Amino acid sequence: MNINNTLNEVLVKLFRDINTLEERAIRTEEYRDVTANDMHVMEAIGPDGTKNMSSVARELEVTTGTLTISVNSLVKKGYVNRTRSEEDRRVVLISLSEKGQKAYVHHRKFHEEMIDAVLKDLTEEEQGALEKALSKLTRFFREVS
Repeated sequence: MNINNTLNEVLVKLFRDINTLEERAIRTEEYRDVTANDMHVMEAIGPDGTKNMSSVARELEVTTGTLTISVNSLVKKGYVNRTRSEEDRRVVLISLSEKGQKAYVHHRKFHEEMIDAVLKDLTEEEQGALEKALSKLTRFFREVS
């Protein structure tokens, strides 16, 4: 098999496997009502205070309308708080509730464990090569989109 076919196969399987593992890691008894998409929204909101809807939508590369649907669900489930700005009532601010903060930490832990597992058997040189290759791959995906 040539390198193009091998890389294609590896990348397709890797993306699928990461998504599957992430769904399983997220869906604990405590967070059975949360999807991977929900977690990514909470990750974009972040643990450090409030953000406005448009900045979170930009970060996720979705429309504000699409984000509103996700945020409505997360508010109902108790993971996100939504308020209006005191300075400009048209601006909607969102933040993680206490429950959302816990879910955020839970998700972060999954990512940390995944990275630790990937790096544990690599030499420093291999880690550097992996970082460089994945950075180039990320740049490619950003340019394509």
